[in-house]
Amino acid sequence: MGARGGISKPGGRGRGGPGGRGGGGRGGGRGGGRGGMKGGNKVVVVPHKHSGIFIAKGKEDALVTKNMVPGESVYNEKRISVQQDDGTKIEYRVWNPFRSKLAAAILGGVDNIWIQPGAKVLYLGAASGTTVSHVSDVVGPEGVVYAVEFSHRSGRDLVNMAKKRTNVIPIIEDARHPAKYRMLVGMVDVIFSDVAQPDQARILALNASYFLKAGGHFVISIKANCIDSTIPAEAVFASEVKKLQQEQFKPAEQVTLEPFERDHACVIGGYRMPKKEKKKD
Repeated sequence: MGARGGISKPGGRGRGGPGGRGGGGRGGGRGGGRGGMKGGNKVVVVPHKHSGIFIAKGKEDALVTKNMVPGESVYNEKRISVQQDDGTKIEYRVWNPFRSKLAAAILGGVDNIWIQPGAKVLYLGAASGTTVSHVSDVVGPEGVVYAVEFSHRSGRDLVNMAKKRTNVIPIIEDARHPAKYRMLVGMVDVIFSDVAQPDQARILALNASYFLKAGGHFVISIKANCIDSTIPAEAVFASEVKKLQQEQFKPAEQVTLEPFERDHACVIGGYRMPKKEKKKD
């Protein structure tokens, strides 16, 4: 792809400095800081091993997605404009792993996230839509993201973001009650869950029983101290994996979200996977 481009900084707050709002601290708070790109205009964008995701190689490498709405930032993230050989420009958005569990899992080396161009995704715990916007970039115009968020305050931001992104369907409902939004959601290829509730395995299973196709996949972000803060994180992750196995999920891999999140892990796998045929002698 070898095209070069420059970086547009989302003016003002947190311009790549030690931190945006609430400067310093974890990855520079909201703005630039460790999770973003440093300036310099010699940037080369190359495809990541996950389809629909890219790496911008400059002074520092950054994870980026192709902006579905060029010219617009969603959460004050940096944008990178790359000129193609034919003179057209493609705009990418920097995906900050300190602000997104999915980006942290990708940088943690997960084998497969199953979220790819054209995929239909149910996203539980969408919050104000930071990660949802990048998933929207990845699945593209042929895909769709059903984004469920219970908090009305976060939901407002989510709804506003979805106005410009035709492939995002915001649903302001409680993920514990999928029956309430069953008329809005079709069958999906992937469920991504980031609900940080003690019964999140049950919430995922309930939604999967309504919406996840057999042979589909799941990605769940587990925050250990949300489930049980009295035992080691590893023990929490192991017990959650067991719960998933009892609900027709087949966990295939687990990655830690260190150094971006403390005591978090992502578990990825399949749902109601077809039985392998036994070979006849």
